[in-house]
Amino acid sequence: MLFDVTVLIVGLGNPGPQYAGTRHNAGVAVVEELLSRATPMPAQLSSHKRTNTEVAELAPGRLVADEQVVLARTRDYMNLSGGPVKALADYYRAKPADIYVIYDELDLDLGEVKLRQGGGDHGHNGLKSVTKSLGGAPYNKLAVGIGRPPGRMAPKDYVLKPFSAKELIDVSIAAADAADEVLRALA
Repeated sequence: MLFDVTVLIVGLGNPGPQYAGTRHNAGVAVVEELLSRATPMPAQLSSHKRTNTEVAELAPGRLVADEQVVLARTRDYMNLSGGPVKALADYYRAKPADIYVIYDELDLDLGEVKLRQGGGDHGHNGLKSVTKSLGGAPYNKLAVGIGRPPGRMAPKDYVLKPFSAKELIDVSIAAADAADEVLRALA
């Protein structure tokens, strides 16, 4: 059943247990934080086969006072994120200006968070895919900093590495900060 949502929040990442806890899944960590904040009890994602995603449909008041919110994560690989995001936007009739895409950002220090509307993709293949699928229309991008790779490590290898135990603390704080940033923007 199609219905209009006020806000669509999508965390980008790679599917499967082998990618859990990796830098490329920082967007998923933020969605998990937002799910934990839903009231009266935490929300859970469920499979949404039409869009190749996992979603949680939250009625107004469960996360934001007057907003119908859909939290989602893609079940496709990062570089193919655009198809599922476009499918979600079409299914829920969400306008690009009401879409928040959360992703990992190499150009921000570990734990930094930055929200912007429109702008470039900073070389991020997931954002390139989403931007192309949405026809170039500006949407909200929430970057979660993962820092630059050490030494001469290739970025593609770095983003697929798991966070260290020490870094997981910073990522947990960053996920909470990113969730706060989205909720402030929606208030």
